[in-house]
Amino acid sequence: MKICVVEDEEVWRNKIQEIIEKYCIDKNILFQIQLCSDGKDFMKNKDADLVFLDIELAEGENGFEIAEKLINTGKQCKICFLTSHTELARLGYKVNAFRYIDKKHLEEIVEALDSFLKTKIQERNICCNDISGICRKIKLDTLLLVETSGRKLRYLMVDGKEYFCEGSISEMSQSLEQFGFFQVQRSYVINMKFIEKVDSRKVTLCNGLEIAIGRTHNNEFKKAFFKWRMLFDN
Repeated sequence: MKICVVEDEEVWRNKIQEIIEKYCIDKNILFQIQLCSDGKDFMKNKDADLVFLDIELAEGENGFEIAEKLINTGKQCKICFLTSHTELARLGYKVNAFRYIDKKHLEEIVEALDSFLKTKIQERNICCNDISGICRKIKLDTLLLVETSGRKLRYLMVDGKEYFCEGSISEMSQSLEQFGFFQVQRSYVINMKFIEKVDSRKVTLCNGLEIAIGRTHNNEFKKAFFKWRMLFDN
């Protein structure tokens, strides 16, 4: 997850950075933070998934105008506006703001990050090379599971489509973990979104498929599933 903080006052930049870093470390989320003191600096390298953008920057820079420029470049990142004047928030509809955060209540950043992760899994695609060498885009919110199939990986979608691609199941499990996937045994990584039922020995997915939970994975799976339900499940 790539996060950018655009804030002209160093004290606020540091406070916001500290909150984001603690959140991501506590939740074991891979992240990068870019700190910018002005909009010009940010627009030079506008590669971010989530932006915390001050509405009133130094030298007359306007956060709403920066957001408009960003949208015009075709970037799809989410924008959280930072402000000490909450009455300005009403103007954010023009740029489809994701959140407005009062600088007097920076704890609201945690809720914004929680909410962002919920939307992230709906939008994320991964690219895998199939057995013909063709790159396949796989949308995570319709990916039911990944399993080993000989020396390949089989990606099974909710609609029954399947793709056979190169890769390692352990590496795939690690990269998907932050998006609500878990490796329940040596051969299977499942999307916890599609779990219908869980007991002490197995999980049942929405298509009726039953998958045994490996003994060495049992305790960690229970913790991960509980955490996922707290974070993602509505």
